[in-house]
Amino acid sequence: MATLNPFAALRPKPDLALNICELPYDVMSSDEARAMADGNPLSFLHVSKPEIDLPPGTDLYSPAVYAKGKENFDKLISSGALVQDTQPCFYLYRQIMAGHAQTGLVAAASTQEYLDGTIKKHEFTRPDKEDDRVRHIEALNSQTGPVFLTYKAVPAMDEFVARKTTTPPDVDFTGKDGVRHTSWSIRDAADIRFISQQFASIPSLYIADGHHRSAAAGRVFTSRHGAGHSDGFLTVTFPHNQMQILPYNRVMKDLNGLTPAKLLAKLDALCIINPAGTPKPSRKHEVGLYLGGQWRTLHFRPQFAAANDPIEKLDVTLLQKFVLDPIFGITDPRTSKRVNFVGGIRGTAELEKLVNSGEYACAFSMFPTSIVDLMEIADAGGIMPPKSTWFEPKLRDAMFCHMI
Repeated sequence: MATLNPFAALRPKPDLALNICELPYDVMSSDEARAMADGNPLSFLHVSKPEIDLPPGTDLYSPAVYAKGKENFDKLISSGALVQDTQPCFYLYRQIMAGHAQTGLVAAASTQEYLDGTIKKHEFTRPDKEDDRVRHIEALNSQTGPVFLTYKAVPAMDEFVARKTTTPPDVDFTGKDGVRHTSWSIRDAADIRFISQQFASIPSLYIADGHHRSAAAGRVFTSRHGAGHSDGFLTVTFPHNQMQILPYNRVMKDLNGLTPAKLLAKLDALCIINPAGTPKPSRKHEVGLYLGGQWRTLHFRPQFAAANDPIEKLDVTLLQKFVLDPIFGITDPRTSKRVNFVGGIRGTAELEKLVNSGEYACAFSMFPTSIVDLMEIADAGGIMPPKSTWFEPKLRDAMFCHMI
């Protein structure tokens, strides 16, 4: 069973939400965050990336950064820009991006169930990134960036959500990037009971995005356990059939000493190559290759894509195992400086731009990993290769904060 609990969220005043709520801390650089927050003292980037208010070059992990984040957070609260609800609620959070709509339940998920594996993960975490999130939570005494969860859709929940989202919302704004964000509060005791009962019959939840935030919440809970710390961390949970996964594309610094002709000859042994290809692959086991100003479509030959293991069947695995490692010499994509990763939100035009500039030698565009693949791998206790999924739209920080 999955335990989701209502909580009294700290939220922006509705008329200030557009100015306060921001993209997650980990999808931008410090310089980008500084530019985005320029002239906007309410921007939550002053809390989630507080180094922007310190001299450029400041160590991102220095105590001064976390202290500045707390100072800025406290200012938003004391000024009344962020206000805490007086009673525990569930919340609904809908996002609409370029015609795609998804509505999730905002709740405090059980940290113990994350530690026990009821909330399933599919990625490794990096200790330094975990440490950073632990220090941020400890400094603020709050989780301000939600973990993005999914579950196998339940018709009764779908009907409930559809009904509730016809009522007037608490917050409704469209960000500068064109993504619309709308939220509703669920305060009624019978509605809260209904939601809790629905999730009590769901065997597992799955982390889509936010493995480091989850791990940090688990560490804070473990360190404070028995000191009155509540068993809960900030999540937004979406039905699996509303999830939108974009590809995570690859760009290569060099051809590992090969000429373009020799590279294509090696790829021909692995793939059926269509020289008049398109930038975006149209199906699983297809990859786009941008080389020499031209797109080609590569389709892995059946013998290379015939594995039964769900991880081995992933396109990112096939590319790594049969192309990037043996042909390009990229044995560890996590640490190699010769491969870079470009989120699908930037589009294939970004890949062309990077290669045409001469900074990169070629690019591979991927077909998106499916949510069904993700859940199958998580159910089997597997770990997906790095940079397998890019979820859009991103959840906005400060829409809801969980005070601990």
